[in-house]
Amino acid sequence: MIVTKFGGTSVGDAAAIARTATIVRERLDRHPVVVTSALAGTTNRLIEIAQQAAAGQLIVALSIIEELRARHFAAIDALLGADAVADEITVETGAMFDELAHLAEALSVLGDLTPRSHDAVAAMGERLAAPIVAAALAKAGVPAVFVDARRVMATTADFGRAEPRTDEIAIHCRTHILPLVRQGKVPVLGGYIGATAEGVTTTLGRGGSDYSASLFGAAMDAEAIEIWTDVDGMLTADPRVVSDARLIEHIRFDEAAELATFGAKVLHPNTIAPAVRRGIPVYVFNSRNPKGRGTRITFDAPRLPVRAIAGKARTVVVKIRSPRMLATPGAMRAIFEVFERNRTSVDVVATSVVSVSVTVDDDQHLEAVVAQLSAFGDVTVERGRGIVALVGAGLGESTETMARALTGLGDLRLHMVSLSATGINLTLIVDGDSVNEAMQRLHRTFFPSEAA
Repeated sequence: MIVTKFGGTSVGDAAAIARTATIVRERLDRHPVVVTSALAGTTNRLIEIAQQAAAGQLIVALSIIEELRARHFAAIDALLGADAVADEITVETGAMFDELAHLAEALSVLGDLTPRSHDAVAAMGERLAAPIVAAALAKAGVPAVFVDARRVMATTADFGRAEPRTDEIAIHCRTHILPLVRQGKVPVLGGYIGATAEGVTTTLGRGGSDYSASLFGAAMDAEAIEIWTDVDGMLTADPRVVSDARLIEHIRFDEAAELATFGAKVLHPNTIAPAVRRGIPVYVFNSRNPKGRGTRITFDAPRLPVRAIAGKARTVVVKIRSPRMLATPGAMRAIFEVFERNRTSVDVVATSVVSVSVTVDDDQHLEAVVAQLSAFGDVTVERGRGIVALVGAGLGESTETMARALTGLGDLRLHMVSLSATGINLTLIVDGDSVNEAMQRLHRTFFPSEAA
């Protein structure tokens, strides 16, 4: 049994869903379970609906709802034509859009967008898409059956970023999914969404459809998890930045997680964790190029000094300096407790005898962080920085590689350098507007053009 997850672009319109049907049909002998995202762009529009309604702009919100309604009806018509199944799906879809309109009206009256109501609206994309995809697969000859993911994905009530309850998910998979697979059916579930023990709808956070696929795969001890998207797999760099980036055919789990954390957009970092624990390989394929080799992510890829390069701009550096700080027992713990209390994640850490420097992406609570850190010493904040990460499982064993990296950057200014404790990641903090240039220079250093 395999789990196949199709992203928004793989179910973006009728033509994309038809391609998805072909891919699933060709895998029937492997007993696929299908996890689908919302139609491309739908989740962003749903969030806009919630925000506009809560801000009192009900007419704007309702107009977006009608736009989405027309789009989904058009997809149903193109995929299913005119028959009893199409009529049933149309009625169910219309009822969900009516529900969405009522939610928007309620938000407009309340004037407040709570995390719970935000999830109720944002979850609509997958709730709408999964029945349509299931019906389209059935129309194409796949024995597909829609399963409401909220009956399977048990979560906490942490709305917006709910935590999965893995033991309960495994029980629900045995109850609602595996019997269908044994009958030769293809279960189709929405990703990203779940429900509390009380049945309240939740979401796993952005990128959560990948996470859903991995959680389902781990719960059922799947043979493999396939992530179908609009790129050929993981590459040695972002192709929008490095034009000659190359396909990575085989990569280690830990390398893929590092790349995702430091800017690679193909995979959500949490996607890796459930599969890692069970040793399940993850594949990344392009639904527009289904015959492509794709990327295989496993434990046992060869150890290379440099597998790929990732980067992201808009990073903030926070520096805490005090002559007595590091000589004080518990000072480091107390500093990081400040970030924890303010729900601010730290990416990179560098220390000296009298200072600690960290980078953060989310500066939403930075003012409170800085105020509380001031108790330890002088605090400075440097905005407009960027992170470039050199990732390879064998990096820490190669001093020459690290030297080549610093040489390859040439005259670009460095603000911080950090080698991870496991030696898998050399992180370089540069000016934000130098991230692309740094990535290009490093790629030329470690992946020189074959034509050169």
